[in-house]
Amino acid sequence: MNKSLKYKYINTLPQKIKNKRFDIIKKRLSFKNDIIPKYTLITVVLNNRKLLEFTIKSIINQKYKNFEYIVIDGGSTDGSLQIIKKYSKYINYWVSEKDLGLYDAFNKGIRLAKGQYIGIINSDDVYTRDALKIINNYLSKNKKADFIFGSVKKHWGILHGFKPKKIKYSWGFYSSHSTGFFIKNTSAKKVGLYDINYKFHADYDYFYRMIVHKKLKGIATKKNEIVGIFRRGGYSSKSPYKKMFLEELKIRYDNGQNLILIGLIAVYRIFKNLKNFIK
Repeated sequence: MNKSLKYKYINTLPQKIKNKRFDIIKKRLSFKNDIIPKYTLITVVLNNRKLLEFTIKSIINQKYKNFEYIVIDGGSTDGSLQIIKKYSKYINYWVSEKDLGLYDAFNKGIRLAKGQYIGIINSDDVYTRDALKIINNYLSKNKKADFIFGSVKKHWGILHGFKPKKIKYSWGFYSSHSTGFFIKNTSAKKVGLYDINYKFHADYDYFYRMIVHKKLKGIATKKNEIVGIFRRGGYSSKSPYKKMFLEELKIRYDNGQNLILIGLIAVYRIFKNLKNFIK
């Protein structure tokens, strides 16, 4: 049996999380047991002290306030933990412990989420001050939507829109995973967890299951409705191109795509990005 299958469903995530720390905070966002926050925002971090504070500030300065905040630290040793403690009164739950990588940390956060919708923002990125306000306006008017992609600004331009038909041959069908993506909690349970057997692009596998297999419905904000800023130098930009390319093909194969189509995609990508293969 494929090892990845054990991570396809929420209820297969190990229940025991060591070194837990719960912060029940009496603050502007103290939720009683019978009140569910509208959003759960999750930040994962490992040794990113220089940028983490910008991420946290972008969250606590949101104009829309009905959210809980979770921080999953992978056992940082560079001072990131001190920053988390500095802002702990704004954080509903945080933990610092070694994990199995970025996507394992995402899974921990998802398992803890109580909000009606879940959003993930990496410690390299920031939300605009109106981010949740923009997202909430759309989701309030589109209650049947399972997820939404908000426009995200990168150093070279704005990523925007959602074109699900493109997923069969391209991963450029959405704006951004970190910062721009929000999914209904009940819908996330249908999709399952991120498959940690994929080291670089478990989000591609997640989206393929979400759109193709589970046939969930999504929407997108307008181009000028920017919800986040995606910084240069993040996890994907530091990953080896050839290994990422092979993993992308494996994700398509593991999800049952036609081998001929996968071959055509591979040939096209190799010729288009030849310089990255001859380094």
